[in-house]
Amino acid sequence: MTAWRYIHTGDRSPAENMALDEAILTAHSEGIVPPTVRFYGWNPATLSIGYFQKASEVDQEAVAKEGIGFVRRPTGGRAVLHDKELTYSIIVAEDYPGIPRNVTDAYRVLSEGLLQGFRALGLNAEMVQLASDEEKEKYASAGSAACFDSPSWYELVVEGRKVAGSAQVRQKNVVLQHGSILLDMDTDQLFRMLRFSNEKVAERMKSSFLKKAVAINELLRAQGKEAVTLGQVEEAFRREIGLGLGVELVEAPLTPFEVELTDRLVKEKYGTDEWNLRR
Repeated sequence: MTAWRYIHTGDRSPAENMALDEAILTAHSEGIVPPTVRFYGWNPATLSIGYFQKASEVDQEAVAKEGIGFVRRPTGGRAVLHDKELTYSIIVAEDYPGIPRNVTDAYRVLSEGLLQGFRALGLNAEMVQLASDEEKEKYASAGSAACFDSPSWYELVVEGRKVAGSAQVRQKNVVLQHGSILLDMDTDQLFRMLRFSNEKVAERMKSSFLKKAVAINELLRAQGKEAVTLGQVEEAFRREIGLGLGVELVEAPLTPFEVELTDRLVKEKYGTDEWNLRR
């Protein structure tokens, strides 16, 4: 069985987390490291926005008041509150055997292990193909700044509600897919940090969001089951992502190249207003 690197980098700052994903992508593109699955957390809890998203959709005063970090991702999508979650990234060359060139098909392949991870925790998860505008409309809410309201062609859902938010970017002939596996979700806090034209619109968007997004422990409690811990989620998803990709995940540290590049990207890119407030 082919070996990929597995690494858990612990809780990092917003800028470090995005810099690390890019540093691993660059190291893999240069043949320094093998394909990599990374797990990580956030310190402090962080609001991230997508590459194309306008920073003006976020209330920076509210972010500061909540004690929340802020960063712009290199991937698309909308705003995500990273707090009680396991965050993952998968980094692999575009020409790796079995990885489709098409973005949506690659998402389906790379997310197979995520699907099985949710099932391993006792959830009846499905990968739904949103094949028509009508089906897209069922899961989407136009105008919301929140990522879990913004569907892909393939969506991981339980009972019709989205359980994982993932995004993908391709640079240097390498695919980076990263996303959030939420244990619990504070929707009120998320929406306190987003700007809307008025309070009525905000309430309507929040209500729509709650109908279309859900966290693992909310689903388990509704089934009369015990909530899961972060350790249990990590164990399940590490196993199932490896099985889903058909590879062995072998733990290995960051290389000096990645550490040095991460530090530079924090200082020159992800830790700067020029990057984070660019739109």
